[in-house]
Amino acid sequence: MKERVQKFGRFLSGMVMPNIGAFIAWGFIAALFIPAGWFPNETINGMVGPMLSYLLPILIGYTGGKAVGGQKGAVTGALATLGAIASTDATMFIGAMICGPLGGWCIKKFDEKMEGHIPAGFEMVVNNFSVGIIGALLAILSIYIIGPVCVGLTGILEKGVGVLVNNGLLPLTAVLVEPAKVLFLNNAINHGVFTPIGTAEALEAGKSILFMIESNPGPGLGLLLAYCVAGKGETRSSAGAAAVIQFVGGIHEIYFPYVLMNPIVILGPMLGNMAGIFVLSMLGGGLAAAASPGSIIAEMLMTPKGGYFANIAGIAVACVVSFLISAFLLKFFGKDASLEEAQAQVAASKAASKGQAAPSPAGAAVDVRDVKKIVFACDAGMGSSAMGATMLRNKLKDAGITDVEVIHSPVSEIPKDCQIVVTHHELAHRAVDSNPNARVIPIKNFMGAPEYDALVKEMVAGRSAAPAAPAAAEAPKAAPLSGVLEKKNIILGCKPVTPEEAIKACGKLMVDSGYVEEGYVPGMIDREEEFSLAIGNHVAIPHGTVAVKPLIKKTGIVVMTYPEGIEWGDDIVKLVVGIAATGDEHLDILARIVAAADDEEATDKLVETATEEDLFKLLNGLE
Repeated sequence: MKERVQKFGRFLSGMVMPNIGAFIAWGFIAALFIPAGWFPNETINGMVGPMLSYLLPILIGYTGGKAVGGQKGAVTGALATLGAIASTDATMFIGAMICGPLGGWCIKKFDEKMEGHIPAGFEMVVNNFSVGIIGALLAILSIYIIGPVCVGLTGILEKGVGVLVNNGLLPLTAVLVEPAKVLFLNNAINHGVFTPIGTAEALEAGKSILFMIESNPGPGLGLLLAYCVAGKGETRSSAGAAAVIQFVGGIHEIYFPYVLMNPIVILGPMLGNMAGIFVLSMLGGGLAAAASPGSIIAEMLMTPKGGYFANIAGIAVACVVSFLISAFLLKFFGKDASLEEAQAQVAASKAASKGQAAPSPAGAAVDVRDVKKIVFACDAGMGSSAMGATMLRNKLKDAGITDVEVIHSPVSEIPKDCQIVVTHHELAHRAVDSNPNARVIPIKNFMGAPEYDALVKEMVAGRSAAPAAPAAAEAPKAAPLSGVLEKKNIILGCKPVTPEEAIKACGKLMVDSGYVEEGYVPGMIDREEEFSLAIGNHVAIPHGTVAVKPLIKKTGIVVMTYPEGIEWGDDIVKLVVGIAATGDEHLDILARIVAAADDEEATDKLVETATEEDLFKLLNGLE
C-alpha cells in the first residue's frame, strides 16, 4: 500500500510541480485584484477565471502527457484536457491529471506500433497527423466520458458534506471537505452548502460555525509551513510565498497542488480542520457572515463581538495540528524517489535487457562502445562527484578500460562532449537540462553505488566485441598540496551529534582556518537540506552549494571522526570530511579517502584505529 501511494504521489508531483510557478502567479493576481482583494481591478481580474479554468489544467495535462509520451504526448495530453474542460463549468484539474497521461500513453503506443513501418521521408507527416487525430479523438472522448465522470465524482463528495452537516456531525465534515477542496470544489461547498444553512443560523443566533468549516485558513497554513520545514527543493522554496498568499490573501487553492504532489498529506489539513471545528464547537466560535475570501483578515472582520478568542483558537489549533501531522508525513515520505529517477531506472532496465545503453529521461541513447567521457555531477562539483569519479575511474582501470576519461563537474556545467552523466537521483532532472544528449545514471550512494559495477560490466561486455580503442591521455597530476589538510584540522573521537551540528562543527574549523567566510556555513546546511551529504560507506562530505562558492577563500579540508556514529538520514556516518575548494588541489586527498574507505568495514577500522598522525600521513600521501 505504501509503495502504491508513493508511486501515485510521484506521478502527481511530476505533473504539478513544474507548473507551481503558474499557480503562484494566479494566486498573486487573485489575492490582489479580485473584487474582494487588496487592489480591486476589473481588467486584471479578468485573467483570474481563464487562468483557473483553462491555463492551469492545460499546463498540467501538457506536463502529464510529456512525462509519458514526450513532446508529442504533451500536445496530445493538452488536447485531451481541453475536451474535459469543455464538458463542464467546473474546474477540471482532476480531468487534466487523467487526460494528460492518457494522451501521452496513446501516442506512445501508436509510435511503438508504427516503429519500422513508416516510409522514409514521411516521418514528419505521420508524426503530425497522429498527434492531431489522436488528440482530437481524445478531446471528444473527454467531453462525453472523462469530464462527466469527474463531475459525478465531485458531486458525490458535495452531497456527502451536506449529509454530515444535516446530521450534526460537524467535525466529521472535514473528512469530506478537505478532499473536496483539493478537487477545487471549495467555492461550491462553501457557498452551495454552508452559506445558505449558516445564514439561517446567523439570523437567529448572530453567528454560525458553518461559515468557518471551509474558510478556516489554519489547515492550509499548517500544511504549507510543514513544506517550509520538511519539504525539499522547489516545494520547500515555494511554500513560503504560497503560505502568505493562502493565509493573508485567502486563496486556499494555492495549497491544493502541494497536496496533489503527495496525496497522503491530505491527512494533515483533514485532521487539522477536525481539531479546529472541535475547538470552535467547544468555545462557541463562528462568524456573523460568510468570509470570502477565506483569509485571516476576512475571518477577523466577520467575527462578532466577543468571539475573537474562540475563532483565533480554532484557527490556531487547526494550523498546529495540520502542521505537525503534515511535517511527520513529509518526513516519512520525504525520501521518495523522484519521477526522473523512476523513468531512468525503467529505461536502464529496458536497455540492459537489450544489451545496450539506456536512454536518459530526455530520450538520448548511447552505445557503450562510443563512450569516451563520463562525468560525475553534483551541486557544487567539489566533493561527492570528485569521490565518485575516483571510484569509477579505479573500477574501470581494474577492468582494463583505460580509454575513458572520468571527470567531475557541477551539475549546471556538464561538458557537452560527455556521453554518460552519473549524479545523485535528486539532481537527475537538472543533469538532463544541462546535457540532454547524455545518458543519465541516477544514484543514491556516491561511495558504494551498485550502478558503478553494473556500468563497468556493461562497458566490458560492449567492448569485448569491438576493437580496442587507443588509451586516453593520462590526466594531469593535481597541484602539490599546500596546507590543504593541516594536523590542527583533524579532530578524532567526537561524540555523536546531529548532522546539522556536525556540519556546523566542520564549518567552524574552515572559518577559523581561513578557508571560507562565515556565510559559507549556512550554504553547507542548505546543501544538506537539498539532499543528504552522506555518500555511503559511513562517510559524509559537508560542503556548500554553488551559491556560496564565491565565499571560499582558499582550498582546505577538515576531518572529524565519530566512532559511535551519527544517524544521518538512513545512513550511519563515522567519518566527516568538510571541503572547501577553489580548484583541484584537494582531489588527491579525496582519492585517498576513497581508497581507505572503500567499504563500511574499512571506514570503521580507519576511524577506530588511526591516530591524528596516521590520518595526516595517509591522506597527504606521506606513507
